Amino acid sequence: MPVATFSLVALDCPDPEALAGFYAGLLGGEVQKYNDIWCDLRTPDGIRIGFQRAPGLRPPSWPRADDNAQQLHLDLTVSDMEAAQERALALGARPLDLDDDGGERNFRVYADPAGHPFCLCRT
Repeated sequence: MPVATFSLVALDCPDPEALAGFYAGLLGGEVQKYNDIWCDLRTPDGIRIGFQRAPGLRPPSWPRADDNAQQLHLDLTVSDMEAAQERALALGARPLDLDDDGGERNFRVYADPAGHPFCLCRT
Protein backbone atom coordinates (compact mmCIF):
# COMPACT_ATOMS: atom_id res chain seq x y z
CA MET A 1 0.00 0.00 0.00
CA PRO A 2 1.48 3.38 -0.99
CA VAL A 3 2.22 5.94 1.68
CA ALA A 4 2.64 8.90 -0.67
CA THR A 5 1.38 10.37 -3.92
CA PHE A 6 3.43 12.07 -6.60
CA SER A 7 3.35 15.85 -6.38
CA LEU A 8 5.90 17.37 -8.76
CA VAL A 9 9.35 17.33 -10.30
CA ALA A 10 11.44 20.40 -9.44
CA LEU A 11 14.24 21.70 -11.64
CA ASP A 12 17.00 23.97 -10.35
CA CYS A 13 17.73 26.83 -12.75
CA PRO A 14 19.13 30.37 -12.86
CA ASP A 15 15.79 31.92 -13.95
CA PRO A 16 12.65 30.03 -12.79
CA GLU A 17 10.16 32.18 -14.69
CA ALA A 18 12.04 31.87 -17.99
CA LEU A 19 12.47 28.09 -17.72
CA ALA A 20 8.82 27.64 -16.70
CA GLY A 21 7.90 29.63 -19.83
CA PHE A 22 10.06 27.36 -21.99
CA TYR A 23 8.25 24.23 -20.74
CA ALA A 24 4.87 25.97 -20.99
CA GLY A 25 5.70 26.56 -24.66
CA LEU A 26 6.36 22.84 -25.13
CA LEU A 27 3.65 21.36 -22.90
CA GLY A 28 1.02 24.07 -22.57
CA GLY A 29 -0.40 25.05 -19.22
CA GLU A 30 -0.22 27.90 -16.77
CA VAL A 31 2.84 29.30 -15.04
CA GLN A 32 2.38 30.57 -11.50
CA LYS A 33 5.17 32.68 -10.04
CA TYR A 34 5.21 32.52 -6.24
CA ASN A 35 8.30 34.68 -5.67
CA ASP A 36 11.74 35.27 -7.20
CA ILE A 37 12.84 31.79 -6.09
CA TRP A 38 9.98 29.52 -7.26
CA CYS A 39 7.54 29.06 -10.16
CA ASP A 40 5.19 26.20 -10.98
CA LEU A 41 3.90 24.98 -14.33
CA ARG A 42 0.62 23.09 -14.26
CA THR A 43 0.08 21.35 -17.58
CA PRO A 44 -3.33 20.66 -19.13
CA ASP A 45 -2.99 16.96 -18.25
CA GLY A 46 -2.39 17.67 -14.56
CA ILE A 47 1.40 17.39 -14.36
CA ARG A 48 3.12 19.88 -12.07
CA ILE A 49 6.73 20.96 -12.62
CA GLY A 50 8.47 23.29 -10.16
CA PHE A 51 11.33 25.63 -11.07
CA GLN A 52 13.66 26.75 -8.28
CA ARG A 53 16.29 29.48 -8.52
CA ALA A 54 19.83 28.11 -8.18
CA PRO A 55 22.27 30.93 -8.99
CA GLY A 56 25.40 28.75 -9.10
CA LEU A 57 23.85 25.95 -11.17
CA ARG A 58 26.25 24.02 -13.37
CA PRO A 59 24.19 22.28 -16.07
CA PRO A 60 24.47 18.49 -16.05
CA SER A 61 26.74 16.83 -18.59
CA TRP A 62 25.33 14.54 -21.21
CA PRO A 63 25.90 11.74 -22.04
CA ARG A 64 28.98 10.97 -19.99
CA ALA A 65 29.02 10.67 -16.25
CA ASP A 66 31.62 12.85 -14.58
CA ASP A 67 31.68 15.14 -11.57
CA ASN A 68 28.68 17.03 -12.96
CA ALA A 69 26.75 14.04 -14.31
CA GLN A 70 23.22 14.06 -15.61
CA GLN A 71 21.05 14.20 -12.49
CA LEU A 72 17.79 13.57 -14.32
CA HIS A 73 16.15 13.99 -17.67
CA LEU A 74 12.56 14.42 -18.77
CA ASP A 75 10.88 12.29 -21.46
CA LEU A 76 8.22 14.18 -23.43
CA THR A 77 5.97 12.12 -25.72
CA VAL A 78 5.23 13.60 -29.17
CA SER A 79 3.22 12.42 -32.15
CA ASP A 80 5.04 14.57 -34.76
CA MET A 81 8.79 14.53 -34.10
CA GLU A 82 9.68 17.13 -36.72
CA ALA A 83 7.07 19.66 -35.53
CA ALA A 84 8.02 19.07 -31.89
CA GLN A 85 11.71 19.53 -32.68
CA GLU A 86 11.05 22.74 -34.59
CA ARG A 87 9.03 24.12 -31.66
CA ALA A 88 11.61 23.06 -29.04
CA LEU A 89 14.47 24.68 -30.96
CA ALA A 90 12.45 27.86 -31.53
CA LEU A 91 11.81 28.07 -27.78
CA GLY A 92 15.55 27.83 -27.04
CA ALA A 93 16.33 24.12 -26.74
CA ARG A 94 19.84 23.04 -27.71
CA PRO A 95 20.31 19.77 -29.60
CA LEU A 96 22.43 17.14 -27.83
CA ASP A 97 21.76 13.99 -29.90
CA LEU A 98 19.46 14.15 -32.91
CA ASP A 99 20.66 10.93 -34.52
CA ASP A 100 17.56 8.73 -34.40
CA ASP A 101 19.02 6.21 -36.86
CA GLY A 102 16.55 7.11 -39.60
CA GLY A 103 13.57 6.71 -37.26
CA GLU A 104 14.74 3.38 -35.80
CA ARG A 105 15.42 5.00 -32.44
CA ASN A 106 12.28 6.58 -31.03
CA PHE A 107 13.82 9.59 -29.30
CA ARG A 108 16.03 12.64 -29.73
CA VAL A 109 17.88 14.43 -26.93
CA TYR A 110 18.01 18.16 -26.24
CA ALA A 111 19.02 20.53 -23.43
CA ASP A 112 16.56 23.09 -22.13
CA PRO A 113 17.77 26.71 -21.80
CA ALA A 114 19.19 25.95 -18.31
CA GLY A 115 21.05 22.89 -19.64
CA HIS A 116 18.83 20.05 -18.33
CA PRO A 117 18.60 17.17 -20.80
CA PHE A 118 15.19 16.12 -22.09
CA CYS A 119 14.04 13.71 -24.77
CA LEU A 120 11.33 14.05 -27.35
CA CYS A 121 9.96 10.51 -27.66
CA ARG A 122 7.75 9.27 -30.48
CA THR A 123 4.42 7.75 -29.46
